Amino acid sequence: MAFPRPVRAVVFDMDGLLVDTEVVVFRAMQRAAGNIGGEMPFGTFQRMVGLTHASSDVILMEHFGEGFDLDAWSTAVSAHFREEMAAGIALKTGVLEILEHLDAAGTPRAIATSSSLQAVRQSLGPHSLVDRFHALITRDVQTRGKPHPEPFLKAAEALGVDPADCLALEDSHNGVRAAAAAGMMTVMVPDMLDPTEEMQTLCVRIARDLHEVRELLAAQRG
Repeated sequence: MAFPRPVRAVVFDMDGLLVDTEVVVFRAMQRAAGNIGGEMPFGTFQRMVGLTHASSDVILMEHFGEGFDLDAWSTAVSAHFREEMAAGIALKTGVLEILEHLDAAGTPRAIATSSSLQAVRQSLGPHSLVDRFHALITRDVQTRGKPHPEPFLKAAEALGVDPADCLALEDSHNGVRAAAAAGMMTVMVPDMLDPTEEMQTLCVRIARDLHEVRELLAAQRG
């Protein structure tokens, strides 16, 4: 398979694509729910993957009911997440290899994430990966988050590349929707969410991992 157009830049999501944080967030939410005598079903967590905090809060209120203390929940989840982070967050399969390929090809790259700049530094800093991206489009600089295309449009602008010539790599449904709406060639690398018929329609490829994406890029170059 060849990409529809030559890839002049690559825009990465972070959580669930570069680092294995989604499973850590789920464990943190399960612990926080247990502390208040509740549960965090996997299906409820899946609905929040790739959403902004505000949109996730709506789902939490629906799940836990009226009067749910969002501030206390956020504090508890953050505390549990930091404990998990202290043990180290693993990189997803193929991250180093695809970055080495992009280095060799001289291909610019960015991160477009719903996480904060601080979270990016916490997740990627221990792996010395922050400086290997030419732009970081975090929630701190977004007015509208995924599934709105703004994060990806800002990433393309920061890289100086037309969105149509960018390859977007995502693991979440809302991330795929955002990237496709931005006009990017979109590849889904599933993590916590399985690809749906909609995802098949929006993506140029559903890849098993970043190794497969690297192989596709190498084939295009060759």
